[in-house]
Amino acid sequence: MTRPHHPFQPANDHTIRVGEGALPARLFFEAVEQSSVAISITDAKANILYANPAFTRVTGYEAAEVMGVNESLLSDRRTPSLVYETLWGRLRQLKPWTGVLVNRRKDGRRYLAELSIAPVLDTQGHLTHYLGMHRDVTEMHQLEEQVRNQKALIESVVDAEPVVIALLDEAGRVVLDNQEYKKLAGDMRGQEPAEAFLSALSESMGEAFEKARSSGQGFVDHEVQFDPGAGRAPRWFSCSGTWIRERDSSADAFFEPRKVEYLMLVAKEVTELKRQQEEMRMNALRALTAESELVESMRETLTGAVYQMQGPVNMIAAATQLLERRQGEGTADPLLNVLQEALASGRQALQTLENCIPEERDEAIIPVNLNALLREVLGLSTRRLLTSGVVVDWDPAPVLPNVLGREGRLRGMFKQLVDNALDALDDSGTGRREIRIATQALDDAVQVVIQDSGPGIPESMRLRVFEPFVSTKGRSGSGAGMGLPMVQEVVNQHAGLVEVDPTCLEGCRIRLQFPNASQRKL
Repeated sequence: MTRPHHPFQPANDHTIRVGEGALPARLFFEAVEQSSVAISITDAKANILYANPAFTRVTGYEAAEVMGVNESLLSDRRTPSLVYETLWGRLRQLKPWTGVLVNRRKDGRRYLAELSIAPVLDTQGHLTHYLGMHRDVTEMHQLEEQVRNQKALIESVVDAEPVVIALLDEAGRVVLDNQEYKKLAGDMRGQEPAEAFLSALSESMGEAFEKARSSGQGFVDHEVQFDPGAGRAPRWFSCSGTWIRERDSSADAFFEPRKVEYLMLVAKEVTELKRQQEEMRMNALRALTAESELVESMRETLTGAVYQMQGPVNMIAAATQLLERRQGEGTADPLLNVLQEALASGRQALQTLENCIPEERDEAIIPVNLNALLREVLGLSTRRLLTSGVVVDWDPAPVLPNVLGREGRLRGMFKQLVDNALDALDDSGTGRREIRIATQALDDAVQVVIQDSGPGIPESMRLRVFEPFVSTKGRSGSGAGMGLPMVQEVVNQHAGLVEVDPTCLEGCRIRLQFPNASQRKL
């Protein structure tokens, strides 16, 4: 069937030059006729002179029905007048306009038209026609609105939840979060909560975290702790996570589909519950610490007595050996028997004292969070700190890797260092009374710094203070001079380092380092 001749249809096959080539004029007409986009050409007053078949399919109007009719035939009052004013403002400037209008079909149904109108100029630059192209984008708009509505609904539900919720992409970046997450971000001094959660979970769960990820099973109710510092109490969260996999919607994956992985992280704050548990535990810990300190004091006193007695006994032993050699040479000395009896008595006394020294409690080696341990020590020392009027600057790392060690020994060591600092402040008299305790996660270690504003340690004594029975003026405390040697012993047991910081010019700064759990296998 032959298509009827269209008024705009070329009557012959004249060619049109395009660049250095030439194309048949009919080709341009057929391209417009067969286009899937509704195309219309109007005169300078917007009266329709041509409409292609796609125009009929979109609007319902046959080409013959709209010939000579103004393009406003399609207009609907639901399109704001400002839109039309903007449209004509551009066209009067001989500039194209693109936008979305609410149009009306022949049957009265409204649709959204994504419209582009361009002025057509003659060789002198005068306006002769307008070229309009539009397509029905109603369904696309409806789909977009559905997605927006669903997203808004999800966000409303997520925001209403009283728990921290965050959706993380494969790189750990936050794709979606709720108000509780934003509040937590504000409390964490600029650190991204998701990053801190992932770091803490990976550290505490170890291989189980990667196993949960690779299997897609996730994890449930795993507790992590944040230490905000600045005098604020630590916060505890019970974390659950589920890995979600969906198809990648990027252009790169159109022909080669691949899965994109997200982690839905939910964290419920359990700080109040942990605080109650901590209170009960601290009461038990105070009683245990009092007993441990009594035992440690006995050990220190008896060890000191043995150390002090060992010198005279060694001197008696040396004198006895000298007299025995003389007697062997024929020279008798009446003091020999007396010295032998004194030596035997001294050795027996030493043995008795050594037998009385309480044995160290055998502790299991477990992962220990030094932030939690130091906070316990400060809790145990609260009464003395308040009585002495000492200000504590507690600056913990928000997330700290665990160290492997004996919890009781480490706690006793830190308690000794805090007591030493308090003794120094008591001896310093008036002035600034401050203790600063800070923790920091290094590449493969955990660092603890304890500093006081007391009189400090003379440079000549900085190494000797770790020897038994060596004390500095004003730092004698109430012990037998075995405090820092005990600290050195515990540090050695945990493959750590301890030093008196030589760069500290005000007071005394003790710096300790311990390998983190991933670096040390005991």
